Amino acid sequence: MNDSGAARVSAGAISARIDRLPPTRTIWTIIVLLGFGMFFELYDLLFSAYVAPSLVKSGLLTATTAGLFGTTGVASFIAALFTGLFIGTILCGFLADRFGRRAIFTWSLLWYSAANIMVALQSDAAGLNFWRLVSGVGLGVEMVTIGAYLSELAPKAIRGRAFAVNQAIGFICVPVVSFLAYMLVPTAPLGLEGWRWVVLIGALAAPVVVFLRRGLPESPRWLAKHGRLAEADRVLSALEAKVEAEYGRPLPPPGPEEPVSPASRFVDLWVPGIRGRVILMSVFNIFQTVGFYGFANWVPSLLVKQGITVSTSLGYTTLIALAAPVGPLIGFFLGDKFERKWIIVIAAGAILVCGLVFGQARGSALIIAMGVALTLAANIMSFSFHAYQQELFPTGIRARAAGFVYSWSRLSVIFSSFIIAFVLARSGAFGVFVFIAAAMGVVMATIGLFGPRTTNLALEEIFG
Repeated sequence: MNDSGAARVSAGAISARIDRLPPTRTIWTIIVLLGFGMFFELYDLLFSAYVAPSLVKSGLLTATTAGLFGTTGVASFIAALFTGLFIGTILCGFLADRFGRRAIFTWSLLWYSAANIMVALQSDAAGLNFWRLVSGVGLGVEMVTIGAYLSELAPKAIRGRAFAVNQAIGFICVPVVSFLAYMLVPTAPLGLEGWRWVVLIGALAAPVVVFLRRGLPESPRWLAKHGRLAEADRVLSALEAKVEAEYGRPLPPPGPEEPVSPASRFVDLWVPGIRGRVILMSVFNIFQTVGFYGFANWVPSLLVKQGITVSTSLGYTTLIALAAPVGPLIGFFLGDKFERKWIIVIAAGAILVCGLVFGQARGSALIIAMGVALTLAANIMSFSFHAYQQELFPTGIRARAAGFVYSWSRLSVIFSSFIIAFVLARSGAFGVFVFIAAAMGVVMATIGLFGPRTTNLALEEIFG
């Protein structure tokens, strides 16, 4: 239990006490509960690709655009979401730093669930795009909040595995939404178009969040950073008591206190020691998202462009989607054994190679094999960099900094979606994958050459 004593409670002591906790059932339960939040977040984030062919078939959207920035095509629907994500991450990322991880985790989830109900009720491109943008704001806030929450509650020895489990649970949504689209999109249950059902099912997050909230404590690190030391000590002591009971023997003593950075304002992102990491991860995020969402948001449309029917393309993507949660599960065995920066570099290289092969594939076996390989590599990269970019910044600005650097990936998707639509219409699927490969080359260079080490280090030590 709390063996540091009330008189010695400090932000550094709180962090040291968390990092020495053994990974018992209570710790993994918290990680799993956050994973359920990630499931609904990724469901709402990724259903665009699976409903897009139906939106085109129904006449609500067009497959490509007459000009580079047309507002009635699939690209505008994707861009609207990522405009909202950009707003949510760059302008609202500070909310979790100011009001707490637990509260913002809850309210952002409710926000985007309500907005997606409105998406399902729309009958024109303008309405679809507006409410998808509103949904994206909530999703953007939720993304940085879950990352900050998880990095602060997971002890350092399992931080990589914690993000792997969190994203494995989240990416179960991919085969789920793909299967639902495969079953529902060609039909109209109860007279309601199938794509609308796919969107509405995601709104189940609203009642689930009430259950999730009850099992999640506020981050003791956040409480301590905000001067609420007695509350941080109380929350952590309750957590320690549960862990010690499950552990069956006294908890190991905390390690030495690491100095806690005083950074807490936006201007602190630009001080020496933080500024370089902000620039590094901003560049990284501009390019990584081309590989991840260039495939995830466009794979059914890319297959259709290669001459495959809408129905068959959804069948292929359903098979490919089964691999989505496997990537982070592989990461569970890699996350704390190998340096995170090199996992990111290798995964980006795999996306580069497999994407170029996928762009030329015509046989069903090769299409599925390369699609699975791309999905595995993209999701290994995803869990790795989500952990990585949260680790690089101090507690007082963790959500704000992660939100700021991550926002550039949202902005990147806005423009890259239109570029992909433009390239797809003129150069086909292979041209799209050449564009993706170039972006992955930049990812490999930036992280490989300039990324610091983070694996198995205390959060305060990484910053120091």
